[in-house]
Amino acid sequence: MFDLFKAFSSENKTSKNVAKERLKLVLVHDRVDCSPQLLNMIKDDILKVISNYADIEEDGLEIKMSKTRSENGDRPVSALVANIPLKNLKDRKI
Repeated sequence: MFDLFKAFSSENKTSKNVAKERLKLVLVHDRVDCSPQLLNMIKDDILKVISNYADIEEDGLEIKMSKTRSENGDRPVSALVANIPLKNLKDRKI
């Protein structure tokens, strides 16, 4: 599965790898009908809400869009996949 945020990291910065990652990024966004700006807005909103309840470990953070099959398997649907490591939960009184 393509990792959107890995495309912006400093790993493997040869022009071939950069071009390959950019192409993957374009293909993924075409398939899931989600612009990079929309994905960034979704990511920011998710992190803002979660940070109200827990401290987030930024190093292992992964949020990406992918295509998957619906439950009955008849059509592809977009899926948001998030891996958000938490340092600790905040003590919130209800």
